[in-house]
Amino acid sequence: MLNIKLIKKDFPVFKRRINGYPLVYLDSAATSQKPQEVIDALVDYYQNHNANVHRGIHTLGDESTKMYDSARQTVAEFIGAEGKQELIFVRNTTEAINLVAYAWGENNVGEGDEIILTEAEHHSNIVPWQLLADRKKAKLKFINVDQDGKLDLQDFRRKLSPRTKLVSVVHVSNFLGTINPIKEIAEIIKEQKTENNEQKTKSKKQDSLLLIPYPLLLVDGAQAVPHMPVNVKQLGCDFYAFSGHKMYGPMGIGCLWGKKKLLDEMPPFLTGGGTINTVDFHNTTFTDLPDKFEAGTPNVAGAAGLAAAVKYLKDIGMERIRQHEVELTEYALEKLKTQNSKFKIRIYGPEIPEWRGGLIAFTLEVNGKEVHGHDVAQILDSQGIAVRSGHHCVMPMHEKLGLAATTRVSFGIYNTKEDVDRLVEALKKIEEVFTG
Repeated sequence: MLNIKLIKKDFPVFKRRINGYPLVYLDSAATSQKPQEVIDALVDYYQNHNANVHRGIHTLGDESTKMYDSARQTVAEFIGAEGKQELIFVRNTTEAINLVAYAWGENNVGEGDEIILTEAEHHSNIVPWQLLADRKKAKLKFINVDQDGKLDLQDFRRKLSPRTKLVSVVHVSNFLGTINPIKEIAEIIKEQKTENNEQKTKSKKQDSLLLIPYPLLLVDGAQAVPHMPVNVKQLGCDFYAFSGHKMYGPMGIGCLWGKKKLLDEMPPFLTGGGTINTVDFHNTTFTDLPDKFEAGTPNVAGAAGLAAAVKYLKDIGMERIRQHEVELTEYALEKLKTQNSKFKIRIYGPEIPEWRGGLIAFTLEVNGKEVHGHDVAQILDSQGIAVRSGHHCVMPMHEKLGLAATTRVSFGIYNTKEDVDRLVEALKKIEEVFTG
């Protein structure tokens, strides 16, 4: 068992009081709080090692370069990458997805091709593909998500076709909490690749679209990597994107993992210093992985902080973190079901805690009238409880469910059952406010 009260002491922010109350932070899906070890890593870098990487032939430059390369190795090992060359440092999950949309999509998606997403994707995993589809006259398809937040895999099978170039899905939904079956999705895609190759072999006319075994699979892992063991090789995906700030690391640092063969074939996303081998007045040759995707001065301090966050998570143990969040989610689901004739809460996503990540989105009614999520969040904040309200950058799924907004509570390794109890007690205040 984890000693959560002891873990909580690692996070300086919990010394704060908000509106006179001890802080209860239930917004880790938006961004996590930072342990002292991560803060110390950032301070140490800037106080003792600050210099640009891969350039200076001096002690600080060497130290900075070694710290940056070491951080890449640490994070690559954490997600089960075969080598650190497969891990590209970016600013966040959003940039990682955009990198693939441009560097891969521009050269591999053509008119009439298809990209498959799910109905529950974050805007960051919809908008880049919409724009790519518009530029290339390609088509987007969306896998149906049912009322319980479950992905309809039969619908997925129906929508896959020889023209499907990419499937891009969220690992853990930041709205519904659903943990999507990535391995099963990868197996279904493998079946389609086999069928595509068979068609290519039988075809008298070589179709250039089938020379590479499509479709590829990209996974948005922003809500998965901080909360459960993730091994990209075992998942069977081709790209995996995640952010540092959601996994107790700094803001402004994130990662794209990709299979080396694919990354080698992709041109740079941004260009300039750090990405090149040679430049003359007429031509440029680009360097090898991972540098060709990291133009300009990188966020070395952020990488050092992210490596410290990974070490912190590994020391606790990802299996133990996952078990803690399952137990906490189960406790919260049960507590939030408490209702009376005036006060009703509707929870979205799977009912079974093992099928969902550590977050719960809900709507609240008082006397048959829905209380807007912003009002819920504001009243909770008055009692020192931080939650998220709105559409959580998942507007299409909210629209499908007929929702303008929801309130979301999301857990981190520092949350306790006492935090849930505080939440439930604070929700009673809302009933008082709206019943007079």
